[in-house]
Amino acid sequence: MTSKMPPIASPARTQAIINRYHLKIKKSLGQNFLTDLTVLNKIVEAAGLSEKDDVIEVGPGIGSLTEFLAKNANKVLAFEIDENLIQVLEETLDPYKNVEIVYQDILEANLPEIVNSKFDMSRPLKLVANLPYYITTPILMGVLQGSVTFESITVMMQKEVAERLVAVPGTKAYGELSIAVQYRSQAKISFLVPRTAFIPQPNVDSAIVTLTKREPLAELPYDEKAFFRFVKGSFMHRRKSYWNNLQGMFGKQPEVRERIQRVLDDVKIDKGIRAETLPMSDFIMLTNAFHDAGLM
Repeated sequence: MTSKMPPIASPARTQAIINRYHLKIKKSLGQNFLTDLTVLNKIVEAAGLSEKDDVIEVGPGIGSLTEFLAKNANKVLAFEIDENLIQVLEETLDPYKNVEIVYQDILEANLPEIVNSKFDMSRPLKLVANLPYYITTPILMGVLQGSVTFESITVMMQKEVAERLVAVPGTKAYGELSIAVQYRSQAKISFLVPRTAFIPQPNVDSAIVTLTKREPLAELPYDEKAFFRFVKGSFMHRRKSYWNNLQGMFGKQPEVRERIQRVLDDVKIDKGIRAETLPMSDFIMLTNAFHDAGLM
């Protein structure tokens, strides 16, 4: 599982590959090739990879991260949407027989079926990827809400999005995405990645985020889909008071307003607060309370 060639991610080899295949970097697909070997080693370290682990990667590009994954894991299955990279990846990853590329959009793939057919389910499965920025959130939510169990998820994304994932109540970054991710996982920023680590350089800095299984919640919503709809509505107008957002969700009729107020009084939440001050546990409590009051 070794190659005598310089690493794919070395700046000189990356540029040579781009030139040889006349690659046109597709901004629409979020293509930025990582050329910092230290960062790649740190990604492997953050993921805690070992030879016992199987890995799913999203967006291998020319194989920069894939190569490091192949050297440290048992098997790597990478999803690539750009079929123009088929010939490139056949060359760059040829030395690594534990790598398989699936030329399919992971958002459209039957992931449980693929995982069951490609992997030994007795091995730990991890997701490690430099996610295309334009579909970071859909991929993350699809994976978190799906039926495939990952031991951990270690992904690179735009720094601003990473800050939203780990945000706590009362901060500007805290919102719907924070709650959606933290509902199912424990999120932490492992380290930051400067834009200079890529060819071409993106317009923003990046961060490596690691998601692991969280402790069970003390209280669960009566219905998860209803809970996430409620959270979305709660942050619909961030500059308005929570009272205004609740009326936007449930209505402004006098009798409805009275029922909303009764619920807030019962759970001891002031109607003048803003949604970003409430912890996830309060959103779960409110979801159940409004359901019990016949408003959901």
